[in-house]
Amino acid sequence: MADLNVKINDLRLKNPVMTASGTFGYGLEFADFVPLDQIGGIIVKGTTLKPREGNDYPRMAETPQGMLNCVGLQNKGVDYFIGHIYPEIKDIDTNMIVNVSGDSSESYAETAGRLDVLDGIPAIEVNISCPNVKEGGMAFGVTCAGAASIVKAVRARYHKTLIVKLSPNVTDIAGIARACEDEGADSVSLINTLMGMAIDIEHRRPKLSIRTGGLSGPAVKPVAVRMVNDVARAVKIPIIGLGGISTAEDAIEFLMAGATAVQIGTANFLDPRVTIKVRDGISDWLDRHGCKSVTEIINCLA
Repeated sequence: MADLNVKINDLRLKNPVMTASGTFGYGLEFADFVPLDQIGGIIVKGTTLKPREGNDYPRMAETPQGMLNCVGLQNKGVDYFIGHIYPEIKDIDTNMIVNVSGDSSESYAETAGRLDVLDGIPAIEVNISCPNVKEGGMAFGVTCAGAASIVKAVRARYHKTLIVKLSPNVTDIAGIARACEDEGADSVSLINTLMGMAIDIEHRRPKLSIRTGGLSGPAVKPVAVRMVNDVARAVKIPIIGLGGISTAEDAIEFLMAGATAVQIGTANFLDPRVTIKVRDGISDWLDRHGCKSVTEIINCLA
């Protein structure tokens, strides 16, 4: 059996299959379906400094080969997480990673600083696709300067593995990845959702309450694979690939494109055991092809 262990900076993963933020709750919700300690890592739902209500309903819409969502980072805030959620998840024998969002560099940094002291949280994933309320609402992650400002602020307060989740709604994702690397990011994850829209033609209005939402699912996979490969050519830090993965073959594409690990998101809604099925599928593929370690196929394109 091939060795599935991989490393993201100081983070050691039993296998390269992780769950994407916002699609797996805090892990506990899936405990009846899948052995949590057999997943490479669990990235819990987005956490902000203060509680967030999220957007009005409707905030999900099904699309061909995917879905749109505008949930809006609904959560009870970092202090609630530390006091109530963390005690329930800190002893799960896998990498429990918190996805951090904010509306200013200060709020990102403060949230990260409060998480820094938690022994059971070995890493955070910083979502830079959030709107910058001080600069008219444009997402931090769509410019090199915006992305760099968040990473710099968080790096000053957070001393463990720092993953930055990149937006695909940009012209040069490789340049933004380099800006994050230059400011001290230990890894980048990509892609976040693509901006999309769906219309209810009978009522002549958008299907989502705020007009647009993030597109995820199999429809985005070719875009995600291309962007992972672009970033792999531009940075030296490890990459975590995500976007439309639902099979082992999908995951292997990302690994070959340059990802050290992958995250599964939307597919968790269809099959709560998909993470373990993908892990086992990767293992079978490696055995069939005479590979002793998954690292042999990472960034292996000719």
